[in-house]
Amino acid sequence: MRVGVVDALPPPPIIPPIVEPVQVKTEVVEKKNPRVPMARLGFGLKGQKIPLLTNHFKVNVANLHEYFHQYSVRVHTTHTTVMFISSNDGPMQADNAEREYGFSPVKVLKITEYGGEVGELEQMKLFLEKLTCLELVKISVHAITDKEKARITSDLLMLPRSSMCKLHIKFCEKARPKLNTERRLLTAMEEVVEGKEFSFPREEEKVLSFWTQIDAFKTQLRRTEHLPEYIFYDGPPFATGLPHYGHILAGTIKDIVTRYQTMTGHHVTRRFGWDCHGLPIENLIDKKFGIKLKSQVLEMGIDNYNEECRSVVDLYVEEWEKVITRSGRWIDFKKDYKTMDLSFMESVWWVFAQLFDKNLIYKGFKVMPYSTGLKTPLSSSEAKGTYKKVSDPEAMVTFPVIGDQDNAAFVAWTTTPWTLPCNLALCVNPEFVYLKVRNKHNGRVYVVAEPRLSALPSFANAAADTKKANKGGDSAAADSYEILEKFDGASLVGKKYEPLFDYFSDFSSEAFRVVADDYVTDDSGTGIVHCAPAFGEDDYRVCLENKIIEQGEGLVVAVDGDGLFTERITHFFGRYVKDADKDIIEAVKAKGRLVKTGSFTHEYPFCPRSDTPLLNRALPSWFMRVDEQLKEQLLENTKETHWVPSHVKDKRFHNWLENARDWCISRSRFWGTPLPIWISDDGEEVVVMDSVDKLEKLSGVKVFDLHRHHIDQITIPSSRGPEFGVLRRVEDVFDCWFESGSMPYAYIHYPFENKELFEKNFPGDFVAEGLDQTRGWFYTLMVLSTALFGKPAFRNLICNGLVLAEDGKKMSKSEKNYPPPTEVIDEYGADAVRLYLINSPVVRAEPLRFRKEGVLSVVKDVFLPWYNAYRFLVQNAKRLEIEGSGPFVPTDLATLRSSNVLDQWIHSATQSLVCFVRQEMDAYRLYTVVPYLLKFLDNLTNIYVRFNRKRLKGRTGEDDCHIALSTLYNVLLTSCKVMTPFTPFFTETLYQNLRKACEGSEESIHYCSFPEADGTRVEKRIEQSVTRMMTVIDLARNIRERHKLPLKTPLKEITVVHPDADFLDDITGKLREYVLEELNVRSLVTCNDTLKYASLKAEPDFSVLGKRLGKSMRLIAKEVKEMSQQDILSFEEAGKVTIAGHTLVLTDIKIVRVFKRPDGLKDTEIDANGDGDVLVLLDLRPDDSLYEAGVAREIVNRVQKLRKKSGLEPTDVVEVYIESLDKDESVLQQVLSSQEQYIKDTIGSSLLPPTLMPSHAVILSDESFQNVSKLSFKISLARPALKFN
Repeated sequence: MRVGVVDALPPPPIIPPIVEPVQVKTEVVEKKNPRVPMARLGFGLKGQKIPLLTNHFKVNVANLHEYFHQYSVRVHTTHTTVMFISSNDGPMQADNAEREYGFSPVKVLKITEYGGEVGELEQMKLFLEKLTCLELVKISVHAITDKEKARITSDLLMLPRSSMCKLHIKFCEKARPKLNTERRLLTAMEEVVEGKEFSFPREEEKVLSFWTQIDAFKTQLRRTEHLPEYIFYDGPPFATGLPHYGHILAGTIKDIVTRYQTMTGHHVTRRFGWDCHGLPIENLIDKKFGIKLKSQVLEMGIDNYNEECRSVVDLYVEEWEKVITRSGRWIDFKKDYKTMDLSFMESVWWVFAQLFDKNLIYKGFKVMPYSTGLKTPLSSSEAKGTYKKVSDPEAMVTFPVIGDQDNAAFVAWTTTPWTLPCNLALCVNPEFVYLKVRNKHNGRVYVVAEPRLSALPSFANAAADTKKANKGGDSAAADSYEILEKFDGASLVGKKYEPLFDYFSDFSSEAFRVVADDYVTDDSGTGIVHCAPAFGEDDYRVCLENKIIEQGEGLVVAVDGDGLFTERITHFFGRYVKDADKDIIEAVKAKGRLVKTGSFTHEYPFCPRSDTPLLNRALPSWFMRVDEQLKEQLLENTKETHWVPSHVKDKRFHNWLENARDWCISRSRFWGTPLPIWISDDGEEVVVMDSVDKLEKLSGVKVFDLHRHHIDQITIPSSRGPEFGVLRRVEDVFDCWFESGSMPYAYIHYPFENKELFEKNFPGDFVAEGLDQTRGWFYTLMVLSTALFGKPAFRNLICNGLVLAEDGKKMSKSEKNYPPPTEVIDEYGADAVRLYLINSPVVRAEPLRFRKEGVLSVVKDVFLPWYNAYRFLVQNAKRLEIEGSGPFVPTDLATLRSSNVLDQWIHSATQSLVCFVRQEMDAYRLYTVVPYLLKFLDNLTNIYVRFNRKRLKGRTGEDDCHIALSTLYNVLLTSCKVMTPFTPFFTETLYQNLRKACEGSEESIHYCSFPEADGTRVEKRIEQSVTRMMTVIDLARNIRERHKLPLKTPLKEITVVHPDADFLDDITGKLREYVLEELNVRSLVTCNDTLKYASLKAEPDFSVLGKRLGKSMRLIAKEVKEMSQQDILSFEEAGKVTIAGHTLVLTDIKIVRVFKRPDGLKDTEIDANGDGDVLVLLDLRPDDSLYEAGVAREIVNRVQKLRKKSGLEPTDVVEVYIESLDKDESVLQQVLSSQEQYIKDTIGSSLLPPTLMPSHAVILSDESFQNVSKLSFKISLARPALKFN
């Protein structure tokens, strides 16, 4: 509508009130500019106080008389645009209205896109009956046939209206958009707020509500039931604490992969699991009841203890579900599995029974890290990462050699004096040389390894302090001792010695002799190790191999489960072993057997849960054979699996398998899956249960629960007859790692149920957990699947690193060194947290120091630009709608074709994105995908949208605008689908608005298929040319910055130097206008002679060549630096060169282009910049002919800033007036005249002189500007005056 001055019309009649008004929900925004009575539905001028209406006629009639007297409102409905214009306070004189608001109190109703549907007509009747104030109804009708025109005209003439109201009907031949009435009506996209007003967390909450409303996850599963299965195993966490960033990270990785697999045509069942048994649960109960001894549990009763354990399993389940759901992960909590469920435990029994039948299970002793705090052994992996630096007592002790002519004594060293009462042997290294030496001060004779002579005290005091004793070193020891004899270690084997204590005198015939093994080292101690087989893994092995002890259950362990000495150690009975260290040393000293003592600082393992020192202690346990039977097959099966990153498999996991030992699978605890072994009293009869049914049949007892307190009392009659009594269950329960390793079978109750599902889909497709699971869950999965089926448990694995606090320490609740996850999500949104975690080293199994500021950076650098590109699309689609062409309907991607190079480029880049993401996601390389996605979004916002503003705003014609908007729409839609697995909330938000313009679209973006790559749209040449164009622009910008020349200052010429003729053709053809406009340069010149403006220099890359060439580096470097221009050109063309016998390739040599300034020009007149590929020259000389263009840019810049300052939306139409404040107004007039087209194209309208401003004009904002390019002027933004045809 062209704006002009309106003739005054007579005032309208007084509007009667509406009877029984309907209440309308309103939203109030702070009013900054009371002079602007204009708004649009839901979004008015920024800062205005505007009640919001819904977009349905039946609601709009409520209180309309009051509403329309306060505002002039444009209401956009489903497919009818209505414009109301009224005065502020009812009937008033025309001159008052014009003076106050800039328009007459005329009541106008404009209806466009009326198509004659009955529903529309009925709504219009309802509407017009309430609006007796109307004086003009303008209706634009879409009708094609004469019969249709006649019918609609007849209908419209019957509409109720006042006698003063005129009716204007205009017929349009333009066809209406086709509506899909079966599914939903095609509607206009809704307007969106500015980026700084858009709350990502709040929108995510809306998306969560939407997903709940449509039951999105279950619906997705239901819709994909017929598709091939993709099997994902989710490792069960303990629910004894709240989820942290490590859980969110692993959950995000799992969610991304499973969402992607669903979108690429799979049915992906996702069930959450809970690890319910084991130490974490028992530890809570022990703390609750102050339990420290095993006997206290028995006094309490195993039934009561276990039921207490059961009661805390679900302690944090609700919080877990809340956090996991809020993080955007789709997983089924209602059909979760628990390791304490009867079905799960029964499958664990079946797994064990299969292993037992394969002769992979045996009972024996194993020396394991033992927690006296928890009264249970820990696995090697559990004890690995809990070392602390402590100071322990050390002692050097003598063991007199029986029958030695010099009364010599072996000297052994220990940092665990509490093990000395249980000594049964001494171990030497058969390859070492040992010395018999006499102390020159006291005459005592010792035997030690030759390299360890310096460890002996170098003065008379046998019990000297360690530090003082060692001060002398080798020379002091040599001075203090006389060497009597030398012999090799093997010659000492079998020699008997006098025991320290007589607690094991019953072992004298086999014990107290020297044995040999190469585990003895010479880097500490004396080269002689004292062996207590019940308290050292190597001690146990060596004593077993040398028949000092026997295989089986006869080993004497003189320390009980609470870490106290048993009755056998009479002098220290009932003492906690670590507390007895000093007294034991005193006892040794009293016997005259102490050489020296002191303190020794070293790393010592502690229990990760009770924080008590771990003891190595032999335990009667049940083992699974791994070392000899499975190791080779484990290594072969692992080769069949794909790990990301691969080095975790090839190094860390491979090394762990190489050193795999038999697995102790039993624990002497209470709350766990009981071992299904029933044994007779004489040990001759063993029955292993593989099912509940078997137990019930053999025992005659109905079983409802498999925990200890329900089955420990169940006995089985002996198959040999009543005289042999009954079989009773062994007391032990399974290591909870055995349960989690059985997860692929137990969570679906295999083989009792889902037999076909499992056998068709094993191994599983995907697992993901943290690096700490390399020796935990990943290992147990692989061991059990290899033993059971000879296969790996999974095909693909992603291993993430650890998330640390910002200070690099482990995240600690007590230290509060990290922000709570829920706090960060509530502030920045879950999508931002997800993207921050995924685009970090942690996905490559490296540690991440979590920074809250990093999440904020993701919002600012990724989501806001992305949102602004989307907002730009919506704004300009709404602009088309407002201008009368109806809701924006994008051209379908399949038929969309454009001759514009940036359209072609962004389509190509989008298809390259789809190809790349599919390729990398299929390879599970998430860490390569995210950077590529982020680069694409950056290109979309900073290249495509930025360079196409004129086209997208309609400045190049409606058809070109529609093509550009359709391109942007389709690219946003496709990229949203690509990003959906990564950012499920934001993509859903955008999609729900975008789908309104797309007929027949899915209800949720998560029901959409992942885009297929269209190879016909990939144009690598265009992609490369645009990349180079951006390089040219960046290089030229840097030149401007160096010389402090802002982009508003026009320059005369840019020269682009490059040897590629295709690129030069593109830069002077399709891309020329973008380069010139972006850099504000008048002409572009190209040159394919790379030596015209530059000389070439070759520099060797020392970081690459240094290690490879070694001593030859100096010679090679000299030769490279002396390469001629022609040598360098030949090298670039060939890609390699041979120098001094070494072949160097392009990555070995850096080619530097040094700018050669043309003769007669200064550095202030011309300058250059290059990146090794493209060279750019800018002519910096001032040119008066460019002055007017520069001033025009300055004026446009001021207009745009004033619009923003006034709170105007891009679609808000205003009139812009400019007034010269200079004495000589002709300079400004000349600029406005010569640059009129540029100004009009940029701001959408001409600049008007102040003489055309009506007296009643509503000034929205004005501002004066001084000395802008030597000009001063005033700019005023005014409300458009109205004119009716």
